[in-house]
Amino acid sequence: MFIAMDNNQKRWNCMEEIPAVTEGPFYCLACHSPVRLKNGTVLRAHFAHVELQYCPYHHEAESFEHLELKASLYNWASKESRTEVESYLADFQQIADLLIVDKNLALEVQCSSLSLGRLKERSDAYRSNGYQVYWLLGKKLWLKKRLTKLQAGFLYFSQNRGFHLWELDLTKKELRLQYLIHEDLRGRLHYQTEIFPFGQRSLLEVLRTPYLSQPMQHMAVELDRTFLTYIQQQLFYRHPKWMRLQEELYLQGHHLLEQGLDFFYPLCRPILSQNLFQIEENVKDYYQQFMTYYQSQGIQPVQILYPPRFYDQQKS
Repeated sequence: MFIAMDNNQKRWNCMEEIPAVTEGPFYCLACHSPVRLKNGTVLRAHFAHVELQYCPYHHEAESFEHLELKASLYNWASKESRTEVESYLADFQQIADLLIVDKNLALEVQCSSLSLGRLKERSDAYRSNGYQVYWLLGKKLWLKKRLTKLQAGFLYFSQNRGFHLWELDLTKKELRLQYLIHEDLRGRLHYQTEIFPFGQRSLLEVLRTPYLSQPMQHMAVELDRTFLTYIQQQLFYRHPKWMRLQEELYLQGHHLLEQGLDFFYPLCRPILSQNLFQIEENVKDYYQQFMTYYQSQGIQPVQILYPPRFYDQQKS
């Protein structure tokens, strides 16, 4: 962490001024337990708890990635807004990695895993106390081929970009918006990427990108012509998801393997998850409009995917 206080209650911010060791001892602003100034050759100057287990707000030693990303975002945000690093929000006993004070906007740099319960608890605490929070993900949490339950908890939603999330890349010095996130019936992800180099534009403007007026986005996904073979394999291995659907069809006098591709179309669909902790909007209408549109189109060799506002416009 970059912030600590001394015996005289003076706050020291290593991002702005590195204190001499003789200015200590130093203490954590939140738990008041002793911290040690570290100013070596590998990690930038920061404070670390002498005994981490005594602090309920810091659960593990900070990584190089976490420290450097916090520093990069602090420098970026500070160009245009009053920004605090490691801002202790006493009303609900939470520390924001960065707080853009005049916007009541918290930025959380998440580089390691955390429990779904903890993610929901922290996100709900921000909102219930009047703060907006953006979770920005380090390398271990970047999107890969499949969406994890935890990644679903970091998804946001807008009419212009659909389901989306934010990634931080320390090596490339860029903030990435992964948007139009969809999942096919095999569980594979499909999405688009927009890149924002650190410091080149207003950070607040970048974070507003999914909500700004903009041209209609789209993404093309080719029809999975081997999907029926995949279904055969899943039934052979008795995959619970497909066995449940087979049971429903059996009760109606049908069999899953009798169905053609049109039965499953569209094969690429919006994210369905119980862990959409960042999304307050009701997305049920979007799901319904999405399915109605593609089922009316009939099976196509290439499925063109659009943001939610496109499907909303089709209903008229």
